[in-house]
Amino acid sequence: MAAKKSDETNNEQLEMPMIDDLAIATDLLVSAKAGVRNLSVAITETATPSLKKLLRRELDIAIDTHDKIAQYMIKKEMYHAYDLDEQMKHDLEKADFVLDSVKNN
Repeated sequence: MAAKKSDETNNEQLEMPMIDDLAIATDLLVSAKAGVRNLSVAITETATPSLKKLLRRELDIAIDTHDKIAQYMIKKEMYHAYDLDEQMKHDLEKADFVLDSVKNN
């Protein structure tokens, strides 16, 4: 019985880092996207040319940051930006994993 519990703990430890990495990367991606959106709105609301110039520089940085996060997630197969069917399959697998984890606790 103790060996089985130990095996279950080891399996959970092997699976959880990927979920943690996925959750962190997804949160970063969503936050970066919100930053791009907020800066875009701020530019349209700003009348001062020097402030618009500053916000545009920040927008370029935010877009670059979003792209780097997205490319990282694509490379690590966390995000399937160019294959909707694969992304839906991936999302459903992660949702099932989370639901199973909740049921087992």
